[in-house]
Amino acid sequence: MESLLPPGNLSLRRLSVEDQLLKSAAIISIVDDDESMRCALKSLVASLGLKAHAFASAEQFLQSQRLDDTACLITDLQMPGLNGIELQNLLLAQGRHIPIIFVTAFAEEPMRTRALKAGALGFLSKPFESQTLADLIERVIDTSRKT
Repeated sequence: MESLLPPGNLSLRRLSVEDQLLKSAAIISIVDDDESMRCALKSLVASLGLKAHAFASAEQFLQSQRLDDTACLITDLQMPGLNGIELQNLLLAQGRHIPIIFVTAFAEEPMRTRALKAGALGFLSKPFESQTLADLIERVIDTSRKT
């Protein structure tokens, strides 16, 4: 998990007041059954100046009040109950097009291809560089700025 802690040189650029307000309003939801991974991801997201909410399961996320205001979803692929792909499919079936970043220790190419074809923003294999995740999240924030 140590590789997920933000290094001292994460590239954070100066933001205008409007961009800071937009960024601070962005909510990143994290779904992972591994508590240490949830904490590490939440810590990383917070270090980027964003609000993070963590959930131990897809079901917990789906029943939360964060479902409608999540700007980006970071989810594990393999979890008890609904897995990450099933969560993605359910959200799409409900007409929810939340940008999703998958993180997994089981990076099988067919699952990666399936997730990306269904619109996932990223698919990262654990362990991964915190800067890679930060860059993907920044893409979500940049995209929401333009809409």
